[in-house]
Amino acid sequence: MSARKNHGITRRELIGGLSAIGAYTALGLPAIARGESNKHSKKEQGYPVNIFLGTGGHGHTYPGATVPFGMVQLSPDTYNDDWDWCSGYHSTDTSIMGFSHTHLSGTGCGDLLDFLVMPRIGEVHLEPGDRKDPSAGYRSTFDKKTEVATPGYYSVLLADSGITAELTATEHAGLHRYTFPASDSAHVIVDLTHVYGQLDRSLGWCSAQISGNDTLLLGHMTNAWGTNREMYAAMQFSKPFGKVDVYLDGKLVESPSGETRGKNVKLVIHYKTTADEKLHVKTGISGTGTAGAQKNLKAEIPSWDFRKIQTSAAHQWQDQLGKIQIESSRPDPDLNERTLFYTSLYHSMLGPTLFDDVDGLYRGMDGKNHQLDHGQRNYTTYSLWDTYRAEHPLFTLIHADRVPDMVNSLILMAEQSPAGMPVWPLQGTETGTMTGYHSASVMAEACAKNFSGIDWNRAYKVMHKRAFVDDYRGLNWYRKLGYIPCDLEEESVSKTLEYDYNDWGVAHVAARVGQSEDANFLLKRSRNYRNFWDQSTGFLRPKFENGSWSTPFDPIDMGHSSKWRDYTESNAWQTTFGVQHDVTSYIELLGGDQAFVAKLDQLFDGPSTLPKDAPPDIAGMIGQYAHGNEPSHHIAYLYAFAGQPHKTQQRIHQIVTTLYSNSLDGIAGNEDCGQMSAWFILSAIGFYSVDPVSTKYIIGTPLYDRVTLNLAGGKKLIIEARRESAESIYINSAELDGKPHSKSWFHHADVERGGHFVFDLKNQPNEKFGASVEDRPKSELTVSA
Repeated sequence: MSARKNHGITRRELIGGLSAIGAYTALGLPAIARGESNKHSKKEQGYPVNIFLGTGGHGHTYPGATVPFGMVQLSPDTYNDDWDWCSGYHSTDTSIMGFSHTHLSGTGCGDLLDFLVMPRIGEVHLEPGDRKDPSAGYRSTFDKKTEVATPGYYSVLLADSGITAELTATEHAGLHRYTFPASDSAHVIVDLTHVYGQLDRSLGWCSAQISGNDTLLLGHMTNAWGTNREMYAAMQFSKPFGKVDVYLDGKLVESPSGETRGKNVKLVIHYKTTADEKLHVKTGISGTGTAGAQKNLKAEIPSWDFRKIQTSAAHQWQDQLGKIQIESSRPDPDLNERTLFYTSLYHSMLGPTLFDDVDGLYRGMDGKNHQLDHGQRNYTTYSLWDTYRAEHPLFTLIHADRVPDMVNSLILMAEQSPAGMPVWPLQGTETGTMTGYHSASVMAEACAKNFSGIDWNRAYKVMHKRAFVDDYRGLNWYRKLGYIPCDLEEESVSKTLEYDYNDWGVAHVAARVGQSEDANFLLKRSRNYRNFWDQSTGFLRPKFENGSWSTPFDPIDMGHSSKWRDYTESNAWQTTFGVQHDVTSYIELLGGDQAFVAKLDQLFDGPSTLPKDAPPDIAGMIGQYAHGNEPSHHIAYLYAFAGQPHKTQQRIHQIVTTLYSNSLDGIAGNEDCGQMSAWFILSAIGFYSVDPVSTKYIIGTPLYDRVTLNLAGGKKLIIEARRESAESIYINSAELDGKPHSKSWFHHADVERGGHFVFDLKNQPNEKFGASVEDRPKSELTVSA
C-alpha cells in the first residue's frame, strides 16, 4: 500500500503509527489484512485473522472493529437492505454509506446498524444515494486495496473525498479517526434514520440533542427484525463544532435547543480543516438511555488516544485467540490453514454480545431497565437454534468463566419477556426466529456439566412453563397427539424433533431440582419423533391430524403442499437424521447398524437435487448432506454410534478440507453468529458434541499435529496426532493421559480439568477402533439429580 498522493497518508499512519504496528507484530497478529486478499509472509507467526473471510458469498459477516463479545461493532455499511446485506456489508460493493456502531455477524435476518457517521467534503447531501450512483448522495466510492482490517481495527480511504477513515472499539464504545484534506467544506453526517430495512417500516422514532459544543445525545427505536428495539448514543467530537445543522423531515431546524424528535432526524456538523487534520469521534452506546451511553463512554474512552484504544483491542484479541494453539507440520507458506482456524476462532467470539452498561444497568425484555447483581454481565444476540450445537459446547471448554453469565442472562430474559423462554433474543426484543426453544438446550448443557453460579430452581420454573403450559407454536398438539400435524402447523416435523430435544434438556434440570416425576415424563415424551417414522419410505414423514401420512411425499421436498413447509430449512433427508439425543434407540428403529449406515451412505453419496422452492440456507451439499445449514452439522458423527467411526473420520476430513477456505466466500452458508466457525474449530481439533446435553464428545479426526486448549484455572487439554504420513486421517489407536482409550467418544468430565489425547493415525482405516458396543457412544434416556 503506497503513500496517499492527495494528502500523504502512508500505510504506517493508516494503522496507527510505528508504535501501533509494533504492537500488532509483538502481539503475534498480522499487521495488515486487506479486503482484496489476505496473503501473509512466511515469517509471520502468531494468530493471523482474515477479517474479510465471509464478507463474500452468503457468509454475512462484517469487517469492522470490535472486541471479544463486545456490544459495539463499529463497521462500514455498504447497503442496509436485502438478504446478503444482513451485516450491512458485502464484498461485491464499491461504495460505502458510512460507519455505524452495531452489526450482526453471519445472520440470515438483518437488523441494527445504529448511528451512522459519514465524513465528507463539498456539497451536503442528506440521503445516501444509490449504489449505482454514489455521487448523488453522501456515499463514497472506495478501492478495496485501501481497506485494512485486523482484530479491533478497520481503515479505508474514501476515494471521493480523500478522507482516511479509521475505526477501533471497546466493549461499549467506538472510536473513529478521520484524516481530512484541507477544506472549507468539511462536514460529518450523522444519520439517525439509517437502519436495516425500508425506512417506512423499520424506524419508529429518532431523537437528537446538542450538548455543549462537542457532544450529541442520540436515540432511536427500530422495527427491522426485533420490534420496538431502542438504542442510545453519546457521541463526542475532538474538535468543537464549527456549526451544527439539525434536519427534521428534511427541513433545517432553526436554532435547535433541547431535543429534536421525530421520524426523520439527521445532523450535519461543519468544519474547516487543514491538510492531514485528524478529527476523532468517540461514541458510547447503551440500551438504557443517553445517560447510560455517557457513562459507558466516559469509563472506556476518557481521552483521544486512538492508538491506545486500538492496542488495547488487539491485546484483548491476542489473549482470547491464545486460548487455542495449533501446530502442524504441513507446508502452509501463505498461512491459509492457520488463518482459517484463527479467523474461525475470531468469528466464534462475535456473539453472543454484551448488552449492559458499565454500572450493570441493562434494558430487559419487558422494555424496562434493570440492575444486575454485582459482578454479573448481561448478554444478547443468541442465535440459539444454531449455536447450541457447537458454539456453546466450545464455550464450556475455553470460555467457562462466561458460561454462568450467559445462562443467567437467558433466565432473566425468560422471566422478563412476555414471550417467555428465549428463542432468538436481540437487544431487549424477541425475534422468535427458528424452531424449538433452545435456550433450554444451552441451560441444560450447563446444568449437565455442573456449572456453578446458576439458580436452577429459577431456571426450571421458566422451563416448566414452556414445556408443560405454553400454547406455543404447535406445543399443544405435540402434548396431545405426540406429534404436530402438518395440516395445522407449519414446519411440523422439525418442530416436533426440536421439542423432543428441548424435553431432553428440560428433564436434566427437572432432575437437578428434585422434580423426578417431571423428568421421567419428559424423557418419555422426548421420543415423540417416533410418531413420524414411516417404515414404508424410510423417512420421518409429515402426518395429518387424523393420523394419516401426508401426500404427495418426496424426500427432497420441503413439504407436502405450497401452503407451508413441513421441515425447517431442510427436507426429509436431513431431518430423518435429526435425532440427536436418542441415537442408539433410533438406530434400532431404522433396522440396526447395517441399515443405519447404509442409509447414511445414501445421504452422502446420493444426488444433491433440491426442489425449486428450497431456501438458499441449504448449501454446502455433499449428496443430501447440507453443511451450510445447522440441521446437518451432527450427521457425519452418527456413524460412530453404529460402530463405524472410520466413516465419520473420512467424512469429517472431507468437510473440513473442502467446505471451508481462507477466502471472501470461505463459509458454506451464513456464519450464523459463530456456529459455522465453532463446528470447524471443534472438528478440526478432533471431536464434536452430537448431543451437548449428554456431555459426550464424539471423536472425529484431528486436522493438526498438536492442539492445546487453555481451559479454566490454567489447565490444558492437548490433542496430539502422530501420523503414518501427511495423508493419514484414520485413527488406529488412542491414548488419554497415557492410558489406552479404545472408545470413539469421551465425557466432558474426562477433560474439563485438562488432559492429553494422543491419536495414532494411519492411511487406511482401523475398522476395529470404536467398533464394539462397549466402545461406541451410546444414548441413554436417563438423568440423575
